[in-house]
Amino acid sequence: MLFRSMTWKCALVNIPYGGAKGGVVVDPKTLSMGELERLTRRYASELVPLISPLMDIPAPDMGTNAQVMAWIMDTYSMTVGYSVPAIVTGKPIGIGGSEGRTQATGRGVISIMVEVLKDHNLTDPSAITLVIQGFGNVGLHAALYANELGYRVNAVSDVKGGMYNPNGLDIPALVEHVKQTGYVVDFAGGENITNEELLALPCDVLIPAALENQIHGGNAAKVRARFIVEGANGPTTPEADDILLDNGIYIVPDILANSGGVIVSYFEWVQDLQSFFWDEDEVYKRLSRIIVGAYQKTRATAEDLKLDMRTAAQVTAIKRVADAIQTRGFYP
Repeated sequence: MLFRSMTWKCALVNIPYGGAKGGVVVDPKTLSMGELERLTRRYASELVPLISPLMDIPAPDMGTNAQVMAWIMDTYSMTVGYSVPAIVTGKPIGIGGSEGRTQATGRGVISIMVEVLKDHNLTDPSAITLVIQGFGNVGLHAALYANELGYRVNAVSDVKGGMYNPNGLDIPALVEHVKQTGYVVDFAGGENITNEELLALPCDVLIPAALENQIHGGNAAKVRARFIVEGANGPTTPEADDILLDNGIYIVPDILANSGGVIVSYFEWVQDLQSFFWDEDEVYKRLSRIIVGAYQKTRATAEDLKLDMRTAAQVTAIKRVADAIQTRGFYP
């Protein structure tokens, strides 16, 4: 399922990648650093015949970080006998990583949100309230960027529960609290709530940035957001989608909203191949141009064909893939 979504995501933002997903079924939080390194290197060694900088380029996802990607890069490089930074993305800056990669997905989510709000004549950030489910890499950086732009983040959550303040959370202070405790709960600047309560909070924008299937047939009718911008992969079930649309909620689908990560992974790969690296401002400028362009193309398709945004995104992406296949033809 995820590999298919990745194919459509790359096509939608018009970058020259296909789509694939893979991983190891394990909770990395239960492993020591040594165990995680050995597991990662063993996994990478099995991938060596299947990957190359011109064939298949792994990138980070849930449960991984820059160190994990560094181990994959090093394992591949040691196997082939020379350094190959372009074999994997999401690496530390010192070994060929890109500025802005860590923040890319969350920043992209907020960039899309800003465009959606503009299109609905909602241009005053201080008047907009946000709720973010998930405070991992995507949710945390989405909250930080939204806060930087002047938006009010009223609630966030993680696996242990949520934190709510109707007047807005102090996001930098909350980030420090998470660094100290590991979780958002018991932060002094708000009150503890459950994830289910968080999804039902009244707000302008709900950003589900945790796991898949979080909004489903059992709770979709309780959602009181005006807009949903999907930071996670597949956070809304098809049944929930129908309920939300019937209730007039505007949904920006995952393959558009969270594409910032793969876009900057593409940038990292390009920089590694050229051995020429961009500064953070350049990365963010290029990210904004691509992701906003993809949003505008999807919205135009939705308006022309009278579709919801999820269907419009699928139509746009699938058409690009189909056109490419037709142009190339079939051989042998």
